[in-house]
Amino acid sequence: MAKSPAIARQISLFDMDSPLHGKVRGERSIMDYPFFVLSKNAHLEPIEYKHDQVTIQIRPSATGVATMWDKEILLYVASLVAQAIADGQISDEDVTFSAHDFFRITGVERPSVRDYRRFGEALERLQGTQIKTNIETGSKIDRGWFSWLSEAQVEYEKMANGDEVLRYVRVRPCNWLYRAIKRDQRIYHYHHDYFRLGAIERRLYEIAHCYCEAGPIDINLEELHHKIGSMGPMKRLKQLLKSIEAENRLPEYDVCLVEVVSGERTDSIGRRRKSVTTSVRMKPRQRSISA
Repeated sequence: MAKSPAIARQISLFDMDSPLHGKVRGERSIMDYPFFVLSKNAHLEPIEYKHDQVTIQIRPSATGVATMWDKEILLYVASLVAQAIADGQISDEDVTFSAHDFFRITGVERPSVRDYRRFGEALERLQGTQIKTNIETGSKIDRGWFSWLSEAQVEYEKMANGDEVLRYVRVRPCNWLYRAIKRDQRIYHYHHDYFRLGAIERRLYEIAHCYCEAGPIDINLEELHHKIGSMGPMKRLKQLLKSIEAENRLPEYDVCLVEVVSGERTDSIGRRRKSVTTSVRMKPRQRSISA
């Protein structure tokens, strides 16, 4: 039976998940691996990632692969699901929320028409981007392709002056992610300054957040370049890391470059040169203790 306009209006106003309380929460697998491109420019080529036994294949939507900025929506949705589970509620697969609360959480104080347009485009990429991976969640492996959002619906209400106002957003996260949140529960809180970071800085923060629980870690620069998902030259990443280290830009973690002389080599004209291995050290920042 079709809903009456009055009932549809009630749903748009009242049938929502509660606003997100506290910090944004992320699921470990989407923090650890490079599922999202680092550039806002449309990436229209397939991507393959292999590391140890993990394989990830990504197919673009008509407007490109989902980006690190599109990921904000997925983090927000995952946070609402994790919040419902933590509160002892029965979490439905469908998540209904207001764009206003999303913008509040991500630090957009006065969203513009352009912000709402980008929000809609991000939903399209999250629904259109296809992923295939052997990473299991909830003790299951999805052999086929899936999209981050199985469904995405945005309802607008037309005002008397002809303007359209976004009333609510309803999405269904993919089974792969929903199982990870509900069954595996490897959930990490994000620092609120995460949304102020650039794409590579966000990846550094996520990797540090996954691996620095027991203390500092060292990771080879080449391996980090791969793990971040960077498609630029390694030289550019090294320069950026030096800048991040000098300016102490990463919340909660210190990052520094460590260069170790690993021997000597002979160049093309017979000169002896030192071989230098560069690694990146990440460590939790010491918290100041008030007297």
